[in-house]
Order: sequence, then C-alpha cells, then structure tokens
Amino acid sequence: MAESLASAAVENVTNQAMECASPYLRYFFCYGQIVQDFTNQRNALKLRKQRVDTRVDEASRQIEVIYEDVEDWLKRAEKELEQTQNLQDEIDRVKCFKWCPQWGWRYCLRIEFITSTHFMDSKSSKSALNQIVEAMKAVNMIGLYGMPGVGKTTLAQEVGKHAGEQKLFDKVVMFTMSQNPNINNIQDKVADVFGLKFQTSSRQGRAEELFKSMQRVNKILVIVDDLWEEFELKIIGIPFGDDHKGCKILLTTRRQQVCTKMNCQKEIQLGILSEDEAWVLFRDQAGLEGNSSALNNEAKKVAAQCKGLPLAIVVVAKALKGEGLDLNGWKAVNQRFKDSRHLDNEDFGDVLQPLKLSYDYLKKGNNQMTVNDIQMCFLLCSLFLEDKEIDIEILIVCGIGVGLFPNANSIEDKRNEMVMAFKKLQKSGLLLETDDADSVKMHDVVRDFAHWLTSTGGNRFMVKDKLKEWPDMVESFECYTAIALWNCSSNIKFPDKVKFSKLKTLILQGEDWVDLLVVSSTFFEEMKALQVLFLENVSFSTERFPSLPNLKTLCCVHCKLKNFSSSLTNLEVLALFKTRIYGISEELVKLSTLNYLSLHNFYEESGMIIQPSLIERLTNRLTSLQGCTMSQIL
Repeated sequence: MAESLASAAVENVTNQAMECASPYLRYFFCYGQIVQDFTNQRNALKLRKQRVDTRVDEASRQIEVIYEDVEDWLKRAEKELEQTQNLQDEIDRVKCFKWCPQWGWRYCLRIEFITSTHFMDSKSSKSALNQIVEAMKAVNMIGLYGMPGVGKTTLAQEVGKHAGEQKLFDKVVMFTMSQNPNINNIQDKVADVFGLKFQTSSRQGRAEELFKSMQRVNKILVIVDDLWEEFELKIIGIPFGDDHKGCKILLTTRRQQVCTKMNCQKEIQLGILSEDEAWVLFRDQAGLEGNSSALNNEAKKVAAQCKGLPLAIVVVAKALKGEGLDLNGWKAVNQRFKDSRHLDNEDFGDVLQPLKLSYDYLKKGNNQMTVNDIQMCFLLCSLFLEDKEIDIEILIVCGIGVGLFPNANSIEDKRNEMVMAFKKLQKSGLLLETDDADSVKMHDVVRDFAHWLTSTGGNRFMVKDKLKEWPDMVESFECYTAIALWNCSSNIKFPDKVKFSKLKTLILQGEDWVDLLVVSSTFFEEMKALQVLFLENVSFSTERFPSLPNLKTLCCVHCKLKNFSSSLTNLEVLALFKTRIYGISEELVKLSTLNYLSLHNFYEESGMIIQPSLIERLTNRLTSLQGCTMSQIL
C-alpha cells in the first residue's frame, strides 16, 4: 500500500516537474530547430537594419528630418546584434549544445526577445490551434469565430507562422477583409506573395490571372481575417475546392453564422481566458509583482472586469501601468468599472467598458477639462480606413491643423509632442506598431470603439468608404466636426455647395489615382470652420478658392492642383505628396502665415518648378522643406 502510494506520489511530482520544465527542456532536446529559428531571426533583424540604415542615409542626403524613434530603434538593433554575436559564434563553432544550464538559459532568453509575439498561449488558444492544425489535414475550409477582442487575428497569425516554420504549405498568405474590403489592395497583396505582376487592370482580369497563378502552386494556405458576411472568394481570384484541392482556407469572424454561410467544414470557437490566465496576463502587462497582497487582490477584481478578453486585459493593464496605484487607487478603478455598467453595445460585447476606461486614463495628468490632445490624436487615427497603416507624417500635419498642443513654441516642438503622443498610445495598447517605424495601425475593435465615441455629442465624426453617389443623409451634415469619405467613385456628382458650419476636418479620397476625382472649388465655400483639408486622388483648382479663414492645413496626395491661390490667408501647413502643381508662381510666398512646407517624391513630369528667388524668400519663415530635388530648382 505504502509502496503504491509512494509510486503514485513520485509519478505525480515527476509529471508536475516535467510540465514546469518542458518549456526549458525544449531548448536542449530541439537543438536543430531552435538554432535554425535563432539564425533566421537574427539574419532578418540584420537585413532590416541594413534597409533602415539605407533609408536614413537617403533621407539625410535629402536634408529630411530623422525622427528620434528611428534613431533609437537603430541603436537597439545594433545593440541586439552585438549581444547575440557571441552566441552566433558559439553556434558556428560547435554542432551541439553542451549540458550547460547557464548557456541554455542565455539562449532561452535571447530567442524569446528576438521572436517576441503577442500570442497568448492559453488553454483556449492551444485547443483552437490544435483543432485548426488537425482540420487542415482533412478539410479545405475552416472557420474560427469568437467575441471581439478575444484574439482571433493573433491566433490566425500564429497558425500562419506555424505553417511556415513547419513547411506545411508552399505558400501562406493572409489578408484582412473588414466590413468594406478593398478588392484591388487584397489582390495586390496576394499577387505579391506569388510573385505575380498583373498584365490587366480590371478586377475580373486580375482575378483570372491570380486564379491561374495560384493553381500552379501545390499547397497553399489562405488566411482570410475579419470576415463580416458571406463572400465569394473567386471574386479575388482564389481557387479552392474542386478548382484547387491543395488550397486550404482559414477564415476568422465574429459571427458563427458567417462560418455556416461560407460552408466551413470545420467551425472552431476561440474562447476567453480562464480566470487564472487572465490574471497572469493582466499582472504581467501592468507590471505587478506577486499575487498575495491586498493590493493585488483588488487588482484581480479589475482584471476580472475584462471578462477574459486579451485585448481588454492588455489595454486596461497598460493604461494603469506606471500609475503607482495604492489600494484605494485600485478600488477607485474597480468602482469606475461598476459605474460604467450602463455602457452597452451588442457589437462590442464585454470589451466596451475596458476600452472606455483606458481612453479616460489618457486624460490623467492633463489640466484640460475637455477632450485633451492625446485623446484627439487617438480619434484622428479613427478617420482612416480599417486595417490601414497610417503615415505618422499625415497625422502630424492634420494634428497641427486642428490646433493640437497649442503651447508648443514651434512646428518642430508640435511634431515632437505628437510623436510622443502616438508612442504613448502604442504603449497603452490603443494603437498597434507596424513593421514601419513611420506608421501606426488601429485594431478593428478599437477603431469601432473610437467611432462609437464620436457618434454622439459635440465632437461627431462620419467615416464612409466606397462611395458611389453623394450620401443622402436624413439628418443634416451640420452636426459633424470631422468627415472622411474614402474611395469615392469618379462618377460622383458633388453638389456645388454643402453647408458644413461645424466641420473642422475633411478627408476626401478618389478611388483611382489615374482617373482623378474632380471637385469644384465652390464645394468648399460654406465650410467656414474648416481647419484641415486632406485630399487624395483629387483634381481641383484654387483659382476661385474661397477665403477659408480657419484653414490651417492643406495636405494633397496624388493630386492635381491648378492655379494655386494665396486666398488661403491663414494657412500654416502645406504638405504635398506626389502631387502635380501648376501655376504656383509667386502665390506661395504671399502666404504670410505659412510655417511648414513639406514636398515629397516629386518628379520632373509633376510640373513642380521652384524658382531660386522663391526659395530664398520662403526659407526665412519655413521650419521644414523636404523631398524636393535640386533638378526642380532652377
């Protein structure tokens, strides 16, 4: 009896020890794969640093501003490469690990740093991941569904990473559908993975080319993220089923019925985190230590309010990190959650209250009683398209126009303040980092939350995509302070005038940079409060441009601007990207309030010629002149 009990006890202890030790034992027993992973990641970092160094050198030659965060990244990358050089040398020197715990731990920590990911290795994610991997062996269409913020996109990315590392497929491609998918952009992304250069310009012609190209590849994994409704993938050009039995589809969606309508042969639900998993994630993200104190017991109650949703947990924890909350502070946070229980929206589920708390905490330390500058930086990002990598330069010129950071002494000071604001938003989890240090991105749920914030009250936003005709609004446009109209058809007939008495920011984009959207200058006449005008793929003339007394920023991307007028008497920022300009002449120098001129990627055919006399007169009051080649200065 005693012997059997002892044997059972030994087995139990052994199992527990193996469970705890297995993540670290892997580094000794899976040497080959780990070394290969390490070498690949280090080489990728080295190549990326070389690319960034090249871009910085080019920018320096063009006398462009090199942002501090870029320089900081280069320093950190250089330090990382130096610190891992000895490890790489050791790998090159020996062909197997020696049984040395210190060496193994060094490797463990180093590989985790380089390959850091947002993937939460929870019970629910493990189960879903295993189900997906098994399903890929048997079926062609798999649906992953779950609540907003539960981690579907992150898990799908992990599936793609796993499939690539294990060489399960010849090609792996992932794209986001969203509520208003841009088919051309999706086709471009897929084509890039397959090395296809389109010979036709029509959507159907491109789909046929893509279809044939993909059929020539044996094993393909296509990850379709954030699908909102039934969609025919052949519209994009993706073959599957009888057309290509080696092509597997994994789609993610908030709604199980979408999986059913798409005829998914396997439907997998991604569940929320357990109470213990949620607390561990919250504790780590908030920088808390231990879990036995009265303070942490109160913090656990806050973590529980996030309902096991990773997005909510990370956003709230990051918002509270570094606040130095005592026991009463954590009790106050918990009370704020209770006070916000009236907030309800079926599209958000349980993630709304945590996002609202994180947003409110952005005001902490700011003396303003209304929406503060960093909150406005956050809301500005929501004006851009879903899943878009937003150029920080564009956000900065828009932010200057709406008067952010009014106490900053110069344009450059305002730029630095906004760069720091976007960094803070990234640290808070409300904005996402991208592969490009010059851009940011918004999670689709966070973007929906921002739209919810601006759907009522005195600071209302309207964002529309793929306009085929001018919106027929039941209510007046009078209530909006910011409007963004993306991918407008060139066939739209714009009204001669629209009364936007409260409008401060207008974004207008044509759907094609070849067939430009034509807008009459009289269209803007009644926008007396307008501060920011952002135009992309638009052709317009300022010859009869009305005097807009509050316009501070004019930003044009891929535009045709004729007869530039000096009637914009209070213009402070003029930003022109790949824009053709005619008749600029001496009108530019008459803008006495102009503080910042930004010119990017001009070509000889753009018609942009700047006389030396004009440059001499402008440089006395401009803060920055960028991107103009000497060949354009006569």
